[in-house]
Amino acid sequence: MLTDPENPPVTRRFTERSADTRAAILDAARARFAADGYEKATIRAIAADAGIDASMVMRYYGDKAGLFRAAAFADVDLTGLGAPGPSGELPDMRELATRVARVLLQNWDTGENQVQRLLVRTAFTHPEAVAQLQRFLDERLEPPFLALLGDDPDAQLRVALVFSQTLGVLSARYLLGLEPISSADPELIEATLRDAIEVVLTRPMRASRD
Repeated sequence: MLTDPENPPVTRRFTERSADTRAAILDAARARFAADGYEKATIRAIAADAGIDASMVMRYYGDKAGLFRAAAFADVDLTGLGAPGPSGELPDMRELATRVARVLLQNWDTGENQVQRLLVRTAFTHPEAVAQLQRFLDERLEPPFLALLGDDPDAQLRVALVFSQTLGVLSARYLLGLEPISSADPELIEATLRDAIEVVLTRPMRASRD
């Protein structure tokens, strides 16, 4: 529920660092960013919607840009990407590509991730949004890949190319509405992205040949 930041509701009491506080902030941030956009949404308004002091928002998320990233990617669970199977075996690159495509495309067809769409769209014109996409790449997407790619000298480049492939598909299909990508079957989009990711993860790179 959005509120008037000039007349905030009675503040709810949360235990500092509690999961409830973080959840309340993220819920309020998603609603406020979706309603007002990145430019107009303010920490003060989001805090008022959550029923907490603005300082708590800053304590947990640092600034508006950090909160924007957290609200966009809070539901993107990458923890299992490199997880071993039932027998302890690590996923091969095709399995990893399948998991990545599924996780990064999830909820885009349902429209449940409006803030994630807003972040990608905003990145075309706002350096702050670009920085948050870079942090997502560096802090959340890279680690499970690097653990599996080992001493591959092109590991970081491969992960960046995976992310760029995904952003290209998301932008063309969901933000720009380019046909025939926009109306293509979601399973076909996921399978095609999976194949592209697998190629990026396995093909020889320049650094490997030098």
